[in-house]
Amino acid sequence: MARPRTIERYLARQIYGATGFVLIGFLALFAFFDLIGELGDLGKGAYDLRQVFTFVLLQAPAHAYELFPIVVLIGTLYVLAHLASNSEYTVMRGSGLSPARAAAALLKIGMAFVVLTFVIGEWMAPAADEAAQKTKMRALSSMIGQDLQSGLWFKDEGSFINVRESRDPKLLQGVRIYEFDAAYRLRKITFAERAEYRAKGLWDLYSVVATRFEPDGPHTLREAQGEWHTAVAPDLLNALIMKPERMSAWALHKYTEHLELNHQRTELYQIALWKKLFYPLAALVMMALALPFAYMHARAGMVGVKVFLGIMLGIFFHLLNSLFSHIGLLQNWPPLAAAALPSAAFLASAMLMMWWVERR
Repeated sequence: MARPRTIERYLARQIYGATGFVLIGFLALFAFFDLIGELGDLGKGAYDLRQVFTFVLLQAPAHAYELFPIVVLIGTLYVLAHLASNSEYTVMRGSGLSPARAAAALLKIGMAFVVLTFVIGEWMAPAADEAAQKTKMRALSSMIGQDLQSGLWFKDEGSFINVRESRDPKLLQGVRIYEFDAAYRLRKITFAERAEYRAKGLWDLYSVVATRFEPDGPHTLREAQGEWHTAVAPDLLNALIMKPERMSAWALHKYTEHLELNHQRTELYQIALWKKLFYPLAALVMMALALPFAYMHARAGMVGVKVFLGIMLGIFFHLLNSLFSHIGLLQNWPPLAAAALPSAAFLASAMLMMWWVERR
C-alpha cells in the first residue's frame, strides 16, 4: 500500500509540472498577441525592436497573475484525468485515497499556488506593468516623468503638461500647461482645476487661470470654462494610468483612504481591493473543481475532452469575475459580495459535483 505522503508528493510533482508547462504555453501565446499589437507603434520615436521586446516581456507577470486560476485548473484537471485514464487513480483509491484525503492533498499542493499568485499580484505584476508603460512612453517621447511628487509629466509638441492626479483617462485633476515658442521661451501658462475629454483633440477645462507672457509683461485671464486643443488623448493616458486591477492591494487600500478623505466614491477601488485579496484563493477553488473529474469515466479516460472542458470553465470563471465586478458597481452591492461571489459559486459547484459523483 502506498503511503499518503508518497501519493501527495507524486501528485505535487505531476501537478506542478503540468501547471508550469501550461503557464509557459499561455504566456508564449499572450506574448505573441502583445507583440503583434505593438508592431503598429514600431519605428515611432525611439520605439525599436529592443523596446518592443522589453515591453512584451514586462507584460508577462500581469498575464501570469490573470491566468493563474485557469492554468491551475487545466494543469490539475489534466493530471487527474491522465491518472484516471491509466487506472493509476483507481490504484490510489484502493490504497486508501478517499475523496476527503484527495481534497486535503490538493489543498496542501494548492497553497504554493496561493502564495505565488499573491506575490505576483502584489509585487511583481504592478512593478513590471508600470515599468512596461514607462518604457513605451519614454521611447515614444510622450512622457517625461511619473515618479515626481508634482504628478505626471508629458509633452505635446511645444507644450509640457503636468497632471496632478487622475484615475480616469477622460478626467484629469490639476492640469498645468506650459507652452513654449520656437526659441523655447515660455509663452503661456494655463492652469485648470479639472479637464474633461469631449472629442478627438479637444478637452474642456474648468476653473481656468491663463497667464500669457507678452513684451509689455504678463497678462492673466480667469475663466470658468475653456477649451484645450491637443493631441493628448485618453488612449495615451490610459497607458500611463494604472488600472485598479493592476494595482497592488496596499496601493488600492491607500488610494481608497485618500478618496474617502476627499469625500469621493470608492466602490470601484473597494471591489478591486477585495478581488485582489480573494484572487489567490481562486487557485484552490479551481483545484477543488478539477477533483470530481478524476471520478468521472475513470476507465474511458477522455483526457482531451476533460482538458477542453477545463479551459471552458476557466474562461467562464474569468468572465464571471469581471462581470460581477461591473454588476456590483452598477447595483451598489457590498464590495465583499461582488468580489467573493464568483469564487463562492464555483466552490459550491465543485462540492455539488463531488456529491453527485460520490452518489453514482
